[in-house]
Amino acid sequence: MNAIKRVAVFGTESTGKTSLAQNLAAHFGEPWAAEFVREFWDLREGKITAEDLGTVALGQMANEDRAASQARRTVFFDTDLLTCTLWDDVLFPGACPPWVRTEAEKRSREMALYLLCDADVAWEPDPQRCFPDAAGRERARQLWRETLVSRGLPVVEIRGGWAEREATAIAAVEELLKRSSAGL
Repeated sequence: MNAIKRVAVFGTESTGKTSLAQNLAAHFGEPWAAEFVREFWDLREGKITAEDLGTVALGQMANEDRAASQARRTVFFDTDLLTCTLWDDVLFPGACPPWVRTEAEKRSREMALYLLCDADVAWEPDPQRCFPDAAGRERARQLWRETLVSRGLPVVEIRGGWAEREATAIAAVEELLKRSSAGL
């Protein structure tokens, strides 16, 4: 039996990651893991400190592991632990716990595919978001992309309108599953 294929929907904020992860899970009849920090933000009424970074990482890992335990062929993650480290560095420079970085590197190597969502869609306001301006979104997009490219991780870039994004993602996952079933 083939190992579960882990697929991370990755990218900066307001790029449709949550919707895409949910839609892929529904399309393939597989589970998805929500981004933990959104739940944590709500529970803490938006008050997150550097001391919370380890707790956020543990919650993200638990969401991922729970969803993976329910998967048959693949599981979809609305972001991943690498994203936690990126946000830790942006919002709390120097505060990311070393064990979170180590675990993020390990888990990134277990991903069968990263679907990198481009910032080429309209910004949607949300109290949890930081980069409403085009320049900030572009800097974040470049940082997220470089995080994957510099590690040589398997990535398919997701661009265009919502229908195009979903079609590209579905095709990428179908190809991944086809290669997996062929033993490649």
